[in-house]
Parts: sequence; C-alpha cells; structure tokens
Amino acid sequence: MIFMRSLLQFTVVLFQDSWRGVAPSPTDESALRASHGDHGEPGQKEAHKDSYSTFASEFLESRYLSDDGYPFPTAPPVDPFARIKVTDCGVTKGCIRYGKPGCDADTCDYFMSYRRIGTDVEFEMSADTDGWVAVGFSSDKKMGGDDVMGCVHDDNGRVRIHHFYNVGQWAKEIKRNPARDEEGVFENNRVTCRFKRPLYVPREETLVDLHLSWYYLFAWGPAIQGSITRHDNDAPPVSDHMISIYKYEDIFMPSTAYQTFSSPFCLLLIVALTFYLLMGTP
Repeated sequence: MIFMRSLLQFTVVLFQDSWRGVAPSPTDESALRASHGDHGEPGQKEAHKDSYSTFASEFLESRYLSDDGYPFPTAPPVDPFARIKVTDCGVTKGCIRYGKPGCDADTCDYFMSYRRIGTDVEFEMSADTDGWVAVGFSSDKKMGGDDVMGCVHDDNGRVRIHHFYNVGQWAKEIKRNPARDEEGVFENNRVTCRFKRPLYVPREETLVDLHLSWYYLFAWGPAIQGSITRHDNDAPPVSDHMISIYKYEDIFMPSTAYQTFSSPFCLLLIVALTFYLLMGTP
C-alpha cells in the first residue's frame, strides 16, 4: 500500500510539472508584468494551477484507490440467487416435493419444479445435501438409459450444471450440455440450482425431447472434488405416472419416514393383529 501511494504521489508531481512547465526567468517575469500591469494576474494563474493540482491529486486517489490502497475499482455486486417460490406450484409451474408433509423448497429432502418459458423449460432443484441433486427422464421408471440433468457442488463452493446419461446404476457425464442460464448456490447444507433447457432437441440416445411425457427420477447424494458419487437412497424416488411438461401439477411424495401402509394386504394384516391382541389367545 505504501508503494502504491508513493507511485500516486510521483504521478501527481509529474502532472504538476507538465502543467506548470519550465519556471520563467526574471526577464520573462518582467515582461509579463509589463504586459499585464501590476494587478497580480500571473499570481492568480499560479494559484489556479495549485488548485487544479490539488483537485487532480484528490480525484486520482478517490477514483483509483480503494480503502486498502489498491488501484483497482471495486467489483460490482453479484445478484443473489432468487428464492424458489412454492406458492406458484400447480399454478404457473409444476412441482414435485419429497420429504415431510408440508415441506417446501428449503425443507424438503428433495424439491423440483418445471415451467415453460417460450421454447425452453426452466427447472429448479434443491436437496438436503452438500454434494449434488439431479432429475432423470425415464420411459420405464427404472435407472438405465436415462437422460439426467444434475447440479453439482464443487470444492470451490460453486454449483455447476452437468448433463449425464445413466448406464445401469452408473451416471456417465456427457459433454453435450443443453443447459443454459445456469445459476446455483450452496447454503444451509442445501444444493439449489436453476437452469433452462430447450423444449425440442434433435432426438438422440442421451438427450430426450421434453415435449413428450416421461417418468421423472429424483436423486441426490455426496460429491468428491466436484464428481458425483452414489445417491443417498438405495431406491431413489420416481414419479408414479408420466409427467407432461404442459401440465402443471403439485405432487407430494412422502419420504420413507412418513410413508404409511396403504395396500389392502397390509391393512388386512393390521386388522388381524389388532383383533388377535384384543381377543387374546384361546
């Protein structure tokens, strides 16, 4: 910082010398008095030079030196990540929530939303993890041969959007990434992201057309040095029906801890056990 201030002072001195020019000789001063009279006009001009030099010095220091003394302008502030609005779910966008009943984008184990914007589809994802969160588009509810979009939290604190293709239980990263307008954040031990992807794409094995209906696979898990590892759930949740990008639904899926027995066999078993306990053994 001392070096930078010395450099600034040296620059101002050079600026003053170039403004003032070479000091006039006594003969030149006499000629100036003779031409201007004894009213002090040259002195006024000299005072004007000093005032301008002071202004130049203050301007340079205030404009190019930060509080730490570095001659660089302060970087513009980064726009904060806009919070995901769940009040729009089922109205202007479709949402899938997985976790505790009544959870939202900040409290669900997993949250995903989608909406059409022109020829694009905007996705929002959030999960309770410090690694990655992803959504897959499947034709059969099973992992394998699926187009996957994932948001990965790397070691530098950034959240990046990646394109994957499921080969069995393994996700292979694909260089062709259809995502754009990417943004993401890691806060409160949650990975959250937002991105757009074209609605229509040339059909190929690793990239599907979103104007068609698909089963949606939901997954999240840890990452090591920006690379995804096995997902947290042994059996990742999947939508119970094909989802259309043209229909905005608000779907809630209870996590394992909040699932109840709903099959007829389980209900019958519960009734039989209750009756047995109440009647006692013969």
